[in-house]
Amino acid sequence: MKIGLEVHCQLLTKSKLFCGCPNITAKEPNSVVCDYCIGLPGTKPRINKKAVDFAIQAALVLNCKIAGETFFSRKSYFYPDMAKNFQISQFEIPLAKNGWLKTGKKKIRITRLHMEEDPARIVHVGSITEAKYVLVDYNRSGTPLCEIVTAPDFADPKEARQFLQELSSILEYLSIFDPNIEGSMRVDSNISLDKNDMKEAKGIRVEIKNITGFKDVELALNYEIIRQKNMLRTGKDIVRETRAWDAAAGVTRSLRVKEEEEDYGYIFEGDLPKLTISKEKITEIKKALPELASEKIKRYEKQFAVPYSLSVSITSEPDLADMFEHVIKEIDPMTAANFFAKELKKTLNFRNLRIKDIKLHPGHIIKLLKLVINNEITIKTAEFTLREMVLNPEDPEEMLKKKTMTMIVDEKTLDPIITKVISNNYRALVDYRTGKKEAFDFLVGQVMRETKGRGDPAVIRKLLAKRV
Repeated sequence: MKIGLEVHCQLLTKSKLFCGCPNITAKEPNSVVCDYCIGLPGTKPRINKKAVDFAIQAALVLNCKIAGETFFSRKSYFYPDMAKNFQISQFEIPLAKNGWLKTGKKKIRITRLHMEEDPARIVHVGSITEAKYVLVDYNRSGTPLCEIVTAPDFADPKEARQFLQELSSILEYLSIFDPNIEGSMRVDSNISLDKNDMKEAKGIRVEIKNITGFKDVELALNYEIIRQKNMLRTGKDIVRETRAWDAAAGVTRSLRVKEEEEDYGYIFEGDLPKLTISKEKITEIKKALPELASEKIKRYEKQFAVPYSLSVSITSEPDLADMFEHVIKEIDPMTAANFFAKELKKTLNFRNLRIKDIKLHPGHIIKLLKLVINNEITIKTAEFTLREMVLNPEDPEEMLKKKTMTMIVDEKTLDPIITKVISNNYRALVDYRTGKKEAFDFLVGQVMRETKGRGDPAVIRKLLAKRV
């Protein structure tokens, strides 16, 4: 099979691509628009310089060759999401081309990277198959897009999903893209079966349009593979068409016969000048590029001896990596790495949060870890405290005082608890005395449970060993 992707990424500029309207997500439909956004006659575009700079950044990290001179064209089509009946895009000479991105051990070729304006948002009233009419929200119209087109290099849908995750991470590290904004990355997936898959296959390419979500891209491609194979087995021809992914039903549905590029009638956009991108400009942008996740992972391994798996977890989002680097100025890197990759990530994932969503400060983590290092609290107590801190960030020492969660090391306090655990778990005591060493750990765990994680494990083991 052959799988290729066309990835549309919204750029995080302050204003739209060809007008001065704010580039924001508005709750009220059609509230962030101007005469240009809704395609009124006589309105003319003007280019957003920052959007061009952002696209050049993306091209550089994707190892593309940047055009010295490029221009915009009008792509004509007649759908309700484009009021002026054409989209300003790039076709003849894209901003950049011939790049690559490594996914795992494989290089995925980037055929082209170009800029264009986002169309409006079409809202189906009801399901996509049963809607009697659609509504159009022009707030999104004119949002700067960077379209990244790959070669058909993916061996399977899972590989396509991994590529998108890697691409999203890179663009987020550049601070030119926010994956948390709904619809900020939309994917057109192209797939065809070749003779290696089916003897009867004719290699007809089918496009699945506007998929949001990496998991949905994988699901849509898997469904389309099964659908096409079943058609070929029953003697039906694959039609070159555009299909939509119906996530609720888990199927693709036909939208229209696929257009060829010549059907769009590209013509030069005379209201915009040609763009000249000097070597000096490219060098300037290249020097300002930040350290990416892949580079941080290598540095953490080499500089701090942090294992690869922990480094990958820490660099999963830029703000998390930034916090880690603040924390290790005062905390041993391995201690911090384990806490970030395990306790902190687990807490964030459980609440479906990211570091940028909360007000947690590096100082909070530093104080919490110092309490653990100084044996004032256990790592389990630190985790319980962290669960509250992500929702209500405050000084962990003050929080622990309020909760009276300081570590219990006093033998007089622990002795009666150990007596209770032994009497309630006589079977585990017998198992330990007959040679089952894991029974001792079970008893330690029961004491920790009784102390709500506040007991000092070392003291508990010492006292328990005397009693059993």
